Amino acid sequence: MERKFMRRFQSYKRSLEALSEARNRDMSDSFVLSGTSAKFSITFDLAWKTMKDILVEYYAIMDFVSGSPREVLKKAFQTGMITGDEWMEMLEIRNRLIHDYEGEIVKEYCRRIIKIYIGKFTEFQLWVESISDK
Repeated sequence: MERKFMRRFQSYKRSLEALSEARNRDMSDSFVLSGTSAKFSITFDLAWKTMKDILVEYYAIMDFVSGSPREVLKKAFQTGMITGDEWMEMLEIRNRLIHDYEGEIVKEYCRRIIKIYIGKFTEFQLWVESISDK
């Protein structure tokens, strides 16, 4: 379990745990919405960077043109590391949240973050844990 990606993965798990707390919070509170937005973005960034580490270490895939999140997600999907269109949706939402100065975007997507995206993050966590035991 002393793989290069494990330190980043541990941060990912902590971030996901903190994001998961949003399920039990009052989403009408602007401070909670702001925290949910920030934790979602951080968790997403840690996820795709962990994916990139795994693609390099386990699959010897290093042909990333720019190493962008979009490229990494496509490669992760091709290898079966992740499934579903939700990851590309999450990328788009993460990019939009960067410019969400009034909190409107997070209000719009908060339910989706809680009901769908946390589950996708958890699926990825379980997948990583299954390969890290090998």
